[in-house]
Amino acid sequence: MAQLEARPQASSFWTLASPVLALLITVVIGVALFVALGKDPVKGLQVFFWEPIRTPYALGELMVKATPLLIIALGLAVCFRSNVWNIGAEGQFVMGAVAAGGVALLADKTTGPWIIPAVLLAGVMGGMAWAAIVAFLRDRFNANEILVSLMLVYVAGMVLNYLVFGPWKDPAGYNFPQSKTFETVTQIPRLMAGSRVTIGILLGLVGVLVMWFYLFRTYAGFAQEVSGLAPAAARYAGFSSRRALWVALLVSGGASGLAGALEVAGPIGQLTPYVPAGYGFAAIIVAFVGRLHPVGIVFSALLMSMFYIGGELAQSRLGLPKSLT
Repeated sequence: MAQLEARPQASSFWTLASPVLALLITVVIGVALFVALGKDPVKGLQVFFWEPIRTPYALGELMVKATPLLIIALGLAVCFRSNVWNIGAEGQFVMGAVAAGGVALLADKTTGPWIIPAVLLAGVMGGMAWAAIVAFLRDRFNANEILVSLMLVYVAGMVLNYLVFGPWKDPAGYNFPQSKTFETVTQIPRLMAGSRVTIGILLGLVGVLVMWFYLFRTYAGFAQEVSGLAPAAARYAGFSSRRALWVALLVSGGASGLAGALEVAGPIGQLTPYVPAGYGFAAIIVAFVGRLHPVGIVFSALLMSMFYIGGELAQSRLGLPKSLT
């Protein structure tokens, strides 16, 4: 006679402890690398874990790096919880930046304050449109979303390069491949003078609350997760797996596009070939280290941004190669 058995679940202790254990193992491996390269491991750890938080300016830069990682990872958490593997958030980030940059370039000094919401909305729509290509090919032709989303990253990079080397190139930019600097009216407001931190970090924290409520307190969030993880059970319950696919990719693409808009209209202030900074790929790690939970993602985004800044400092102060940082 068939019997129902409870599926084994990881204990709450290990759910919380596993990211900490992973961090400790990373630190041990890092110390071993410093010793192997003849560098002082104590100084190396100081560069990675103390310098990024030592001064108010350093904390501001930590927030600047954490903002795109947080926003992108929140969108990816919806995808991965729905068993949709969007690996191309980097491309959606770039296309969000391109769309936002296109709107920003239309503005002049007399443009009203409505331009900032328009820039952000354009970024969201750009990222969603790029993710919609993946959703359509998966839905219509059962194409593998991992391959499609990843290949579209390179297409997005080529679109960006075409624009900054061609029609959007600044004629007064001394032949550098970049757009003109966006007008001040289009740039994302900063939280405080002397810092590059923008209101983007506040949008990210609002996104944490919205995503937590959606995933854990709404029927739609429950249906989204069930449709991805148990398609047969979802069909029996009347949930649509197609809807889950589209929602997951559009939410993820929109979040990535918003991050791209905040980046080019914030710290960067123009379009350049260097807009793709790897945030889309790093956010995959951020999402999983945060256990695909909005609150956990906040801490993992801060940790990853600390590694970003520490890696840059290690190259300049310790002479470490970029491949190791």
